Parts: sequence; structure tokens; C-alpha cells
Amino acid sequence: MRHARRRVVRRVTRLAAVGGLLLGGAMVTNAVASEPPAPSIGVPFTAPPATGEGTDLVSRLGNSRTAGSWVDKAGRPVVAVTDDKAAAEVKRAGAQAKMVEHSMSDLKSAAATLRSAPRVSGTSWAMDYKSNQVVVRGDSTVSSSDWSRMTEVAEGIGSFVRMERSEGTFTTRVNGAQPILSTAGRCSAGFNVTDGKSDFILTAGHCGPDGSVWFADDRGRDQVGTSLKGSFPGDDYSLVKYDGGRAGKGADVVAVGDGKGVRITGVADAEVGQKIFRSGSTSGLREGEVTALNATVNYPEGTVTGLIETNVCAEPGDSGGPMFADGVALGVTSGGSGDCKAGGTTFFQPVTKALTELGVKLIVAKSSGGTGAAPAPSASPGAASPGSSAPITGTDVSTLLSRLTDPRNVGPGMLVIGGSLVALVATRWIRAEQDRKAYRQYYSATWG
Repeated sequence: MRHARRRVVRRVTRLAAVGGLLLGGAMVTNAVASEPPAPSIGVPFTAPPATGEGTDLVSRLGNSRTAGSWVDKAGRPVVAVTDDKAAAEVKRAGAQAKMVEHSMSDLKSAAATLRSAPRVSGTSWAMDYKSNQVVVRGDSTVSSSDWSRMTEVAEGIGSFVRMERSEGTFTTRVNGAQPILSTAGRCSAGFNVTDGKSDFILTAGHCGPDGSVWFADDRGRDQVGTSLKGSFPGDDYSLVKYDGGRAGKGADVVAVGDGKGVRITGVADAEVGQKIFRSGSTSGLREGEVTALNATVNYPEGTVTGLIETNVCAEPGDSGGPMFADGVALGVTSGGSGDCKAGGTTFFQPVTKALTELGVKLIVAKSSGGTGAAPAPSASPGAASPGSSAPITGTDVSTLLSRLTDPRNVGPGMLVIGGSLVALVATRWIRAEQDRKAYRQYYSATWG
């Protein structure tokens, strides 16, 4: 009778353990299957690419015969010229020519005069190539007396300086949402870059001074890296060195929200009239147009020059986020006025200058047989927030293991499986010990 009870207990234990394995397996399978689908990577939006032909013509003809260039709605280059001979050369090159009164030398001289005047916080100026003017803007913080003084300076330069008041305030875009946070504020990562030895995040210089430590979470547990080689004011760029020294897989991808990402395939200078896209951790993906180049902005913290002016919107927390067109890196978000409800003006630090000054290179997608970027792998959920260029990795073995060991996703199922395995092993061990004991008792009785 005792042996029968033991057999029943062992069978019940084994059945319970097997049932536990099946239940735990089902829980794990359900948890893994319920993960959000892997976002796609590619260029979700397209824009007529800037050819750079207009810029080349301006460089070749010189500042006294030209006054900048831009691209029209169809993406064709237009060059502002000051004489018929220059216009003929532009047309022979296959571009359009527009006759203007003031040369690039005149525009630069006007900007230099404005820069030498007493600094007024809340003002900006930029060269509007299409109207052949230098546009001076003052935000809501500029007093009437300061605006009057600026107007007097502009009138002394000439009629090609246009004065405009704007709503809102010209501010740097710190404070807001993730993905990178430090005691200095909250910003968005821009592009991944490298010096050949270590990898870095290129972001805005105003986001934090050298030595600022950045985290990917608001509890300070997931450390990303440390700021170094920043420049602000004057310029607006800095590097965040990855703690591990490497950006990892997917370093050539910037996220744009809604489970999509864009592969970065190169870097270039922006052109007036170019359609662009900006991604940020607060307002996500937004589109707009380059309205002016070589912009100067007098932020409360100081003056920044050489910026790209656009009509795309941005909000606090978008600072440092990437600006691009057709996968080509153009700038990182500096600041501006307005928001994404009312619209506004946003300025960007050109990537080309930042790379040159910092002595780093952009990490870009490798070409595949001359056909462009390599095929994009699937991206694991949560690997990069909007505006972040943190690595986006494929769903490989390590990703699957991290899911299986994450108590927030499949922990209960793993606990059930573990307990069931222990029960099975224990049952086998107890049975083996009982069999050995019975064996010894049997032979002791036979030979004793």
C-alpha cells in the first residue's frame, strides 16, 4: 500500500511538472509574440534632392558677380547674378539665372555691420537669397527702444535690409522629453560620428557643458555617455562619447517615430529652397524648407552664427535632433521661435562645419554594389526614440535572450518553467534514491 501511494505521488508530481513546462512555455511564447512589430527602416518621405550645382556656380563666379543660389519647387538650381555675362555662364551650365541688384559681397557687408552693432538678445538676421535682402527679425522680448536702434542701423546700411517682428521667443530648445537627459537639461541625439577610434553622438552644444553625463532614462540607470568638445555660443555643436566606445549596430540610422527610421547615407550643405525633414524627441518628424543660410541668432545665452534658417517647427526637447533630406545629413537642431501648433522658425547648426571643427566623420550606411544604402535590417522596438541616433539592432539571438530574461515581459513564464524543471529533477533524484535503497534491502535479505 505504501509503495502504491509513492507511485501515485511520483506520477502526480511528474504530471504537475510537465503541465508547468507547457504553461510556462505558453506564457513565454505569448509574451514574445505580443512584443510590438519591428519597425521598418527606410526613407519614409522623399524630397527633390539638392544638386549642389548652384553652390558650385556661385563659388566659381565669385561673390561680386553672384548673390547666392537656391532650388526651385522642382529641385532645379537658380543662381542670383549681378551681370549679363554671369547670367550667360549660369545658363550654359544648365541652371536658371536671376538678375539682382546686390551682390553676395553687399549682403555679407550688411551682416558684418549688424554684427558690429550693440548686441540685442532676441534678434536674428539671415541672407534671403530669393529676395536679395538681409532679413532682420526681433522676437517678443525685444523692447521698442532696442528695435528702434536696430532699425537705425539697418537704414544706414540700405534698403535691402528688411526688418520684421516675430511672435514667440528665440530660445535654445532644451528641456522637454527624452531620449538623452542630464543635469544640464533634456535634448535629442543627432547623428552618430567617429574619429576612427571611438564613436560619438553629434548633438547641440547648448545641451550641456563638457563633462555632462547623459542617460537614456529619467532615473539615471541607463548611462549613454559624456559630453566633450562642445562649442556654444559662437557655434552650437558638441560630442557625446559613448561609454562603451562604440555606437553598435544600426549606427547609421536615425529614428523618425511611428516605428520608422531613416538610413543616413551621406552629408552635405543645405541649400535655400531645399525641402528638409527634422526629427526630435518632443515633436517627432516634421517637414519644412530651408529659407536662408548664414543666419545669426542672438540667444539669451549668446550669439551663434553660420546657422541654417528654416520654416520647420520645433519644440523644447528637440535640441540636437537631426535635420536631413533623402537620407543626407544637413544639420542638428539649435533653437528658434514658435511651436508645432502655431508654426515658427527653427535654426540648425550645419553638420559639415561641425564635422570639420571636431575632426570626426559621419557614420553612414555602406553602399551595396553601387546601388545606394545596404538593405535595412529589422529594428528592435524601443532601440531609438524619435530624434535619437542610438543603435537600432536586428532581432538576433541576444535580443531574443534579453526578452526572455526581462521580468517585465516574460518573467512569470520563466519562473513557471524554472520551477517545473526543478520539480522534474527532484522527482528523478528521489526515485533513483528509492530504487537504490530497495536494491540494497533486497540483496541484504537474499544474502544476509
